[in-house]
Amino acid sequence: MLKKIWQDWKQDRLFGMVIRNSGYLFSSNSISMVLSSLVGLVAALVLGPSDYGTLGMITLFASSVNRLLSFRMGELVVKYAGQALALNEKSRASAVIKFAGISEGITSLLAYGILVGFSSWAARFIIKDASVVPLILVYGLMILGNLMAETGTAVLQITNHYRSQAVLNLLQNLTTAIWVGVAFLTKSSLGSILFGYLLGKMVFGIGTVLLALVHAPKILGKDWLKASMRQVKDWRDLIKFAITTNLSGTINMVIRDSEVLWVGFFLTKADAGYYKFALAIMNIILMPISPFINTTFPQISSSVIRHEWKRLKLLLNRTTIIAAVWTTACAVGLLLAGKPLLGWLKDGVYLPSYAAILILLMGFGTANVFFWNRPLLLSFGLPVYPLVVSAITGALKTGLMFILVKPFGILAQAGLLAGYFVISVGLIVARGLREILKSEKIYPDATGMEA
Repeated sequence: MLKKIWQDWKQDRLFGMVIRNSGYLFSSNSISMVLSSLVGLVAALVLGPSDYGTLGMITLFASSVNRLLSFRMGELVVKYAGQALALNEKSRASAVIKFAGISEGITSLLAYGILVGFSSWAARFIIKDASVVPLILVYGLMILGNLMAETGTAVLQITNHYRSQAVLNLLQNLTTAIWVGVAFLTKSSLGSILFGYLLGKMVFGIGTVLLALVHAPKILGKDWLKASMRQVKDWRDLIKFAITTNLSGTINMVIRDSEVLWVGFFLTKADAGYYKFALAIMNIILMPISPFINTTFPQISSSVIRHEWKRLKLLLNRTTIIAAVWTTACAVGLLLAGKPLLGWLKDGVYLPSYAAILILLMGFGTANVFFWNRPLLLSFGLPVYPLVVSAITGALKTGLMFILVKPFGILAQAGLLAGYFVISVGLIVARGLREILKSEKIYPDATGMEA
């Protein structure tokens, strides 16, 4: 039985491509996961909960400001330039990439200006330490280092250079790990460790753009930068996609990805440190599956545009099984060994994180298993539905935070985030599956394979 399933999976061209490309990222991420875990562990050991929370709030504030003006140009390039390449319209693909790169560069410059303007406010009211303003400004330079990184990453994806992306990811984590390791040996301060994080971001951001410029001519032609943006005929769809993905990203930033900032605002720097530690454990669980998000989106989009419904469903089923097996194994491991390990680490100083870790696992596990939920709807040209779902469920979560977090602490914050994931991901998955069923009735399947 298992042998037959394995043979069927091996013969699936689309699934094989996803696994191969994910393998490049997974190989890098396997090493990066170890490095990232070590970096987080070393930083936690050196700084303690309070300064570790400060580290998390500074890095998160800078990245949040950057995302505020991010129009998710990577997704735009994958969808529109990727579809143009699927139709062999190289000039139109080049024009889309130029539009994305220029737009991202302008918004990145604006983002750094906003960070400078609000750095003092963030230090006083969120981090509750006015002395960290210079650290915010220095780390904020990562915005300029990643001036066109989203566009560059998407170019590497649609030109099938996942290996290059994997190498850059590894170099980023290696750079940070070496710097933080030296900081540990020399017993350096928060500022030194923060600079190590900045260096890693710079390596990835600058390297991504340089590699995209190297690989793009091989697919688009040597004169691709000269392509006129007038060749983009669907400007209205392009702008709508960019705006809705920006709104979706902003909603996610406020509701889902600024958790440490919210904890710092409602509670203390130490509580922020405990919560950041819990989220760091979640990132380890997510990391082996995260390559599937980048590698399946182009394949899902291609299958939808070509009406290959059987192949699409097989791809979703098989990647979901892989994600579910990994997530279940992690849950069992945390239940059996999580508390003893935390008790051993730094004499149990991070034990208050354990209950939050278990609660967060329910939500992050759901998002992990159904990682393809939003890319599927984007491929059907439905960016608004995930936005609406996220906005409604997120508004409820945010309102409850102001009622529950102060009296019940980080456990309430973890519970609200887990609930948000379960409800929003469930609704988006259901809509995506309905779209597949509806499209199957309208467009004949073009897969050319047995069911």
